[in-house]
Amino acid sequence: MDILRLISLLLDYPEQTLDGELPALSAVIDDSPLSSDARRGLWRFIQARQGLDLLDLQADYEEVFGRGRAHSLWLFEHVHGESRDRGQAMVDLLDNYRRAGLELAHNELPDYLPLFLEFLATQGEDNARAWLQDVAYILALVQCRLEKIGSDFAAPLAALVELAGTRLDLGEVRHRVADEARDDTPEALDQAWEEEEILFGSAGGGCDSATDNRKPEPAVPLHWVDFSTTPDGAQGAVPSKRL
Repeated sequence: MDILRLISLLLDYPEQTLDGELPALSAVIDDSPLSSDARRGLWRFIQARQGLDLLDLQADYEEVFGRGRAHSLWLFEHVHGESRDRGQAMVDLLDNYRRAGLELAHNELPDYLPLFLEFLATQGEDNARAWLQDVAYILALVQCRLEKIGSDFAAPLAALVELAGTRLDLGEVRHRVADEARDDTPEALDQAWEEEEILFGSAGGGCDSATDNRKPEPAVPLHWVDFSTTPDGAQGAVPSKRL
């Protein structure tokens, strides 16, 4: 699905401007199964970036995704946080990538949404939709949080939620995030980066006592569909950077 490659490009860290690609991007949007509202949202997103310097695009991206975790594009962070379950989920997802012929660079994590979308673009429309349905609530959550701060990055997320074809109640999701405290303010960032107190010589002996007092994090399962069908590997109008 070329539209997934396009959205992957829009959500990835900008490494080039899109000005020279407008005709190709427009064609992919027009040929997509998206509704007219979703198409207009994507096109407005792209037009808003016409003529901008690359450094401005990168600064805008960092402002939205480089602070806090609420807008994180690493899917498992919204499910497992930093628990050990996230590691196993990544191993399982990476195995699916390798079977599809997708090899990651040493510094890439498999749950990064733009990378995940590149994988889905090789899986055929039905399989891609099924995978999107597995993460639809996460996508909707990020979408509504971006809407809350007035970011037009909500448009690509909204398009993904639509492509998933689920019956998510976005009103319920928006109600949930309405009362959330923002984690990307200077005060919230300062609090998040505060060093935890390290205790020495407490009961239990030595430095390990601080670790012993930690509460285990609850496991939050996330189902990932395992498809045995052979990926089509078709290349679309939007070039893939990894496949």
